[in-house]
Amino acid sequence: MTTDASDAWKQWHEQRVERVSAPYGPLALTATHWIEDYPDGRIPDIPGNWVADEGGVVLTAAGTDGLTVDGRPFAGEVRLAADLGPEARARVALGGKRLVVLVREGVWGVRVYDPGSAARRAFRGIEAGPHDPRWSVPGRFTPYEATRTVRLGNADGRERGFDLAGELTFTLAGQERTLKVARQGDGLLWAVFADATSGDTSFRFRFLFAPAPDAEGRTTVDFNRAQLPPCAFADHFICPFPPPGNTLDVAIEAGERHLSGARSA
Repeated sequence: MTTDASDAWKQWHEQRVERVSAPYGPLALTATHWIEDYPDGRIPDIPGNWVADEGGVVLTAAGTDGLTVDGRPFAGEVRLAADLGPEARARVALGGKRLVVLVREGVWGVRVYDPGSAARRAFRGIEAGPHDPRWSVPGRFTPYEATRTVRLGNADGRERGFDLAGELTFTLAGQERTLKVARQGDGLLWAVFADATSGDTSFRFRFLFAPAPDAEGRTTVDFNRAQLPPCAFADHFICPFPPPGNTLDVAIEAGERHLSGARSA
């Protein structure tokens, strides 16, 4: 079983490296622009005029701007909603770049994904592991009666709401521990956590995803699959910091630690 778990982890790690280093993966993000910061509608280094309202973003451009929308040369005006699919399929493009429309708490923005980014060219891998079965333990999810929204600092210096669904309890290094978690649409549990290695031998915080719990709340907490947050790959992500209580006093020497050849930060 250990061999099977180790092999599964190796496959997971290889797939993570492939996704991160993909042409429009997180290493390709070169900018996040909030449209409210540009009242004249002119975003630096992006052609066209971008105006946001409650319903979305209105893009106006000339044919000479070189933009395409839905794969066709664009001239005129189009209303854009947030891009929900893979970044590679964003509606608006500028040559090989993808211009991804997003919204956070009613604030609209545009992200630039460039396959030729310096970070993608410099990428040498993710330092992680090795797999150790001691870091994979049973867990139990206890939902709150109602979602609790907390205000958390984000990596871009702003504070945003973060919806917590409940608590994930598990025993690690001989002690019972708890992480506050969000719950994704597919039932997957998501914890933003720090530990005794954070900012030293690992990035300052990490993400942990646990499988959807069963009817009795049982799941698996596997720190071998702790992930670097997107902001470890590019400065333009807005990752939430760990909620109060999600800093563990144990050194989690498992999972992804930092980019190969880079110091943790």
